[in-house]
Amino acid sequence: MDLEAKIEAILFFKGEPVSIHNLSSLLKVSKEETKEAVINLSTRLQNRGIVLSVKEDEINLGTNPEISELIEKLQKEELNKDLSKSSLETLSIILYKNGISRSEIDYIRGVNSSFILRALSIRGLIEKLTDPKDNRKYIYKPTFELLSFMGIKSVAELPNFTEINPKIETEIQNFEKENESESI
Repeated sequence: MDLEAKIEAILFFKGEPVSIHNLSSLLKVSKEETKEAVINLSTRLQNRGIVLSVKEDEINLGTNPEISELIEKLQKEELNKDLSKSSLETLSIILYKNGISRSEIDYIRGVNSSFILRALSIRGLIEKLTDPKDNRKYIYKPTFELLSFMGIKSVAELPNFTEINPKIETEIQNFEKENESESI
C-alpha cells in the first residue's frame, strides 16, 4: 500500500487534524517523504468529495467546498434527528467529566467516538478545546448552551454527579495506567 493511502487512512480514522511530525513518526518515514505524500494525496483528491485541508503543520480530511449545499442539507437533517443511544452515552461522559479527551472517551466506551463527537459538536452540544496540559491534544467539554438548555448552571448540578464523576475518574486512571505500561 502506498504512503498516500496510509496517510488517508490515518486521517480518516483519527477524524481530527494530524501533524506532519506525527504522521512521519507513525509511518516511520522522513518529514520530507510525508510532505511529498501529502502533496500527492491532495492532488489525487482533486475533483472528489473529500479534500485535504492544511493548516500550518497539521492536515485533515474535509468535504469539498463545491458540495457545501448538499452537506448543509444533510447537517440540517442530522440536527433535527433525535440523539442516538451512543450519542447520549458519549454526551453523558463529556458532561460528567467536563473535560475529556477522545482517547479517554473511546476507552470508556470501548469504540471509536470520532463521528459521534463531530455530530455533537455540529449540534452545538460540545466544544473541542486545546488540552491545557498538552497543546497537541484536544479535550471535549459541554457548551454553555447545553447547560442552559438543561437548566443547570454547572455540571456539578447533574443528577448523581458525586457518584458518577468518581467512576469516570477511575476509568480514566485505568486508561492512563494501561498507556504507561504499554509505553515502557
